[in-house]
Amino acid sequence: MSGTLRSNHDAHHLILERFNDAAKRGVQSLQEFFVLAGKALGFIFVKPFYTGDLFQQMDAIGVGSIGIVLLTGFFTGMVLALQSAVQLQTFGASDYIGRLIAGSMIRELGPVLAGLMVAGRVGSGIAAQLGSMRVTEQIDALNTLGTDPIKKLVTPRVLASLIMLPVLTVINDFVGILGGSIIAMFYLGKPASLYWRTVFEQILSGGFTLHYIPNDFIQGLAKPFVFGGIISLVACYHGLNTTGGTEGVGNATTRTVVTASILILVVDYFLTQIILVLFP
Repeated sequence: MSGTLRSNHDAHHLILERFNDAAKRGVQSLQEFFVLAGKALGFIFVKPFYTGDLFQQMDAIGVGSIGIVLLTGFFTGMVLALQSAVQLQTFGASDYIGRLIAGSMIRELGPVLAGLMVAGRVGSGIAAQLGSMRVTEQIDALNTLGTDPIKKLVTPRVLASLIMLPVLTVINDFVGILGGSIIAMFYLGKPASLYWRTVFEQILSGGFTLHYIPNDFIQGLAKPFVFGGIISLVACYHGLNTTGGTEGVGNATTRTVVTASILILVVDYFLTQIILVLFP
């Protein structure tokens, strides 16, 4: 009996040790992530400025993602309009479909879908690039040459994401509203003028910041700005901490896409709560 009790005690102790080690690793990883984020954002204002790297990353992140953002936004707008039309017709409110599409795309679907698409395409690419540089010791070579890897490799990618993701979101919003207009005209038989008038009514009805900036735009562009930082920082963190050769690069890429996508959805909820308080 005493042997059984001792065995159970050892098993419980082992479980607690594993849980404790996992918690310590989690806290350490979180600390390393925020240190990386602080350095990367701080280096934005410190010379030398790697302008060439910045424009290269803006091209890779922004221009390279336009195709997938256009397709995603356009068909999302069409599907949203198609589903909404059935419900609106039930209440005889199909004239307001433009308002529904504009509000949904600008405030919520546009930023989130653009963020998820960029996380899948750009986040994985950044993690693979930096992970390959880590396992081939190119990052160690930068340190040897006296170049800070965070300023050279991370800061341009973070700044490019902060700039380009809001731009991609605006494109996503527009093509989504455009897709909705096609359904409104050809499925519901609504005039284009009526649809676009209700779209502008929705944008203007949300109020203004500083008397001339629609609140919907503020809300719709604040989210992708935060999402851009999340995607780039998560990708750089996992890329710089890659171990285990080519297999480690694949694992870092997978962790980047999963982590960034989950964070986007979680942070989106809290941002929405904050925005609803600031812009009731």
